[in-house]
Amino acid sequence: MVQTPPKSITLDEFLKLPETEPASEFIEGKVFQKPMPQGQHSRIQQKLTATINTVVEEAQIALALPELRCTFSGRSIVPDIAVFTWERIPTNEDGAIANTFATHPDWAIEILSPDQSAAGVMIVMINARN
Repeated sequence: MVQTPPKSITLDEFLKLPETEPASEFIEGKVFQKPMPQGQHSRIQQKLTATINTVVEEAQIALALPELRCTFSGRSIVPDIAVFTWERIPTNEDGAIANTFATHPDWAIEILSPDQSAAGVMIVMINARN
């Protein structure tokens, strides 16, 4: 992950910033921009999301969502795939899935791009879970 900008900001300040492409994440006062996904990465993400949902969605066990911003515990991350158990999926008053997920996913799946360090992604994800 490439760090931008270098100064520390608050979560509230981060959430007021415009969305970036690729997504930026906020962890421990710092903003990190994810690398731009390439074709193979996108295809793995698409297939894995579909496969997970084939197994769990109809039975209302869980739901896998790609590139979903999850804001919790002073952090805001965008895993490649966020999986939520059915009872933890945020909903609106009418029961429809919410646009804002102010909670951690049950699974946060990151698909490494060729230029990403597994150690760096694991440290960020471990810090995001604590």
